[in-house]
Amino acid sequence: MKRGAEMFEPHRFPVRVYWEDTDAAGIVYYANYLRFLERARSDLVRGAGINQSALLDSEGIVFPVKHCEIDYLQPARLDDEIQVRTRIQKLGGASLDMDQDIHRGEEALVRAKVRLACVGRNGRPRRLPSAVRAALSEIVCRY
Repeated sequence: MKRGAEMFEPHRFPVRVYWEDTDAAGIVYYANYLRFLERARSDLVRGAGINQSALLDSEGIVFPVKHCEIDYLQPARLDDEIQVRTRIQKLGGASLDMDQDIHRGEEALVRAKVRLACVGRNGRPRRLPSAVRAALSEIVCRY
C-alpha cells in the first residue's frame, strides 16, 4: 500500500461464485453480496493484525454494521471470479466508515458504503481501543 498523501490501494479480496450464491437462473442472489462484503471486511481487519476473537474475549468489543447503502449495478453469475475492494474512509471515535466495491475484472458490479460501530457486549458504543485505532490508521484512505 502507498503511504503519505497518495491514495492507498484498496484491500482486495477474491471470491468465486458458487451455486449456493445464486438463484435458479445462476445469478447471485442480492443478499449474498452482503456476505461477500463482510468476508472482505473481516479479511482487511485480520490483515491489519487485529484478532477479532481475541478482542471480543479480552475487551468485549465487536464491530456490527450500523449502516449500509448498496447499489447493485450489474449481476454476478455462477462461476464468475469477482473481487471485493475495500477502503477505510474514516475512523470515528466509535465507528469506521468504509467504501466497498465488487468488480468482475474492471467492471463494477456493486458499490456499498458501510459504517461499522464499535460496541461492547451490552450493545452500547465503545471508543475504538488505541491498538485497533493505530492498526487501522495505517490503512485509512487519504486524499
